Amino acid sequence: MIGNFYREGRLYTQEQVHVNDHDFRSSADGKAVPHGLYDMTHNIGYLTIGTSNDTSEFAVACIRLWWLTYGIFDYPDATEILLLCDCGGSNNARYYIFKQDLQALADELGIAIRIAHYPPYTSKYNPIEHRLFPHVTRASQSVIFKTFEIARSFMANATTKTGLSVFASTLDQVFETKRKVTDAFKENNPIHFDDFLPKWNYVARPSFWEVPGFI
Repeated sequence: MIGNFYREGRLYTQEQVHVNDHDFRSSADGKAVPHGLYDMTHNIGYLTIGTSNDTSEFAVACIRLWWLTYGIFDYPDATEILLLCDCGGSNNARYYIFKQDLQALADELGIAIRIAHYPPYTSKYNPIEHRLFPHVTRASQSVIFKTFEIARSFMANATTKTGLSVFASTLDQVFETKRKVTDAFKENNPIHFDDFLPKWNYVARPSFWEVPGFI
């Protein structure tokens, strides 16, 4: 939460820092919701800090922002995006609302988006868990997040000896909770599930790829 709240760790300052010992939601000036993407090829982390709720729509919006801002320029010849995801959270493998939003993004961008979920209790093997998040946590440890800009700037300062770079941005958009999957998506379900472990491996292809005669 954003506000004058205590955060664990050591902070070297030239004067005393007085903070609230309880982080009551009613006393907060907002809520920072970080969502990360990690490019394994270039060793770059992309953090999007939301100001609303951690929903499937938010997760997909972060993918869109990364692709339009960085991905399309770093990989101009790409025809498919591969995302290694945990099994829970806003990109939960069981959430059809995530698949619906993902399909809409594939249609919008005109590129296939392949998802490979790590099974439950194995997310520690996801590269992002030890190549990005720990370093972001370390860079912002004990810093008092009085504003979104403070949170964003300190998270973006995360680096490692192996050359990690982090780009951070704020997404000031409202994402509503308890959205429902549409009946049309349930009936047609254009998501293509793999033969091997289909519950965790699938791809959203642009709808126009299915048009007869499309090359």
